Amino acid sequence: MTATGSQGPRLEAVDVGYTYPGRKATQALDGLSLEVRDNEFLAVLGPVGCGKTTLLRMFAGFLRPAKGSVRCDGADVDGPGPQRGYVLQENAIFPWMTVRENVEFGLLAKGLDPGARRSVSGELLDLIGLSSFEAAHPKELSAGMSKMVEVVRVLATDPSILLLDEPFGALDAQTRARMQDALARLWEQRRKTVLFVTHDAEEAIHLADRIVVLSPRPGRVMADLEVDLPRPRSLETRFSPGFSALKRRIWEVLGLGAAAR
Repeated sequence: MTATGSQGPRLEAVDVGYTYPGRKATQALDGLSLEVRDNEFLAVLGPVGCGKTTLLRMFAGFLRPAKGSVRCDGADVDGPGPQRGYVLQENAIFPWMTVRENVEFGLLAKGLDPGARRSVSGELLDLIGLSSFEAAHPKELSAGMSKMVEVVRVLATDPSILLLDEPFGALDAQTRARMQDALARLWEQRRKTVLFVTHDAEEAIHLADRIVVLSPRPGRVMADLEVDLPRPRSLETRFSPGFSALKRRIWEVLGLGAAAR
């Protein structure tokens, strides 16, 4: 299943290039173009250092392209906006707040009354299976739990677009798989437009409607692959012939074809 938009792409990069300045300038992106459709879950996959995070920061409005343009709903991105929620690689929840207080932080800033805040946070914590931890502090949570709290804290303010920067990259394989399933359930319930950055091919296949594969630095689009796997996805999906075939295709694109045999 692939989500499609009716009025054009929600996010668009057109011939984007970016070079980090310094004594040894680093060209992160060059001539990159891609589109993200409405309510689509798009994964951007590539090796470390290929410019994935740079691209995401441009869509978030924290960086401007050196050439080309990045657009949201047809307009150039000229700074952060409430319709784009951004989840960093680094831990960003507040250690002095409880889980519920963290989830409600953005709602408090928006001026919602306590009853409305509790309704939203309660629904989201239930969706990710953390209702029983609402009074816990981050130090009492596992790394995976903390990362999902970050995701729903951003989601609580109801952005139409989620920008996720390798949110599960630091987790062990088993925890990562559980968090992927939790995120997939969340997306299937809420249906936001998602741009998800990862270097893990299996993660991209399990979560995404479509995968854009980037080259090593400077990042360029090497392949744009539809993920034609039914939802909801499961353990059986991960071991299906379609999953394996797509993983092999990605490895071939990345020049790892011999390792895929």
